[in-house]
Amino acid sequence: MSLLYGGGAVIARELKITWGKGVGSLLLIGASYGIVEEGLMVASFQNPNWIDLGFLGSFGRWVGVNWVWAVELMIYHSIVSITVPTLLVELFYPLEKNKSWLKGRWRKILPALFIANVVIGFFLFSEFTGFTPAIPQYVLFVVLSLMLLYFAYIIPNDLLRRGNRPLRKPRYYFLISFLGSIVCGFVFGVLPERLSFTGAPVIVIILGVGIIVTIFRFLASYNWSQSSPLHYHRLIFGSLFIFIIFSFFQEFDTSRLDDTTGMSIVGSIFLIAFLILGYKLAHEVD
Repeated sequence: MSLLYGGGAVIARELKITWGKGVGSLLLIGASYGIVEEGLMVASFQNPNWIDLGFLGSFGRWVGVNWVWAVELMIYHSIVSITVPTLLVELFYPLEKNKSWLKGRWRKILPALFIANVVIGFFLFSEFTGFTPAIPQYVLFVVLSLMLLYFAYIIPNDLLRRGNRPLRKPRYYFLISFLGSIVCGFVFGVLPERLSFTGAPVIVIILGVGIIVTIFRFLASYNWSQSSPLHYHRLIFGSLFIFIIFSFFQEFDTSRLDDTTGMSIVGSIFLIAFLILGYKLAHEVD
């Protein structure tokens, strides 16, 4: 899985650089990646008994697809698995921001390894879970993944950089992304178990997507050409802060089926790393 995550992020960034696109394109590529991992490799979008699904195994399931889960994971992977790590690495290596990370034969080797990982993973997960996705749903996710890549290619480079409102202090954007993470977690993680009427899954999906679109439109209304690296640091930090907090609770959650030993250490490392990077960036701005 580490090759899948790392390779996916690098390939997404290479496509963005090659196409001369911005963050909007990266988000769409990230959503496409989410489909590749969850819909094509592990098939959690289709498997009603996937270990992480819980209530979402039945809530929002229609024509063989866990739709609420699928939308949630597309959003999650788009932001957390692809866009956030890409922007974070660029903060660490600002001089490499506009340069390709792959040279020569590696531009072919890494995509080949990525595809091989997906194919091998598909057969391994099918064997381990005893679930093989139906062909029509599988083809649907192949088409959706390619469509997202196409839209990522054709959208304007400055799609999320057309705002003219003066930027506020960096901590403001930490608060926006942190609260946005909490609200999305509530919509996708809490509401499904509280709503039982017909059409509730559709309401959850509309709410979740609507919140994400609203947040990005609001952020895009600011003039990011005036931004400093600290603005991006706070934006990224805020989006991951809820996961850092949860890491301390996960380790002592006896109801979980997976082994969460050491999660508090992982959370602590990320927290310290973000604080150190923020301190460094703040002093560079000064």
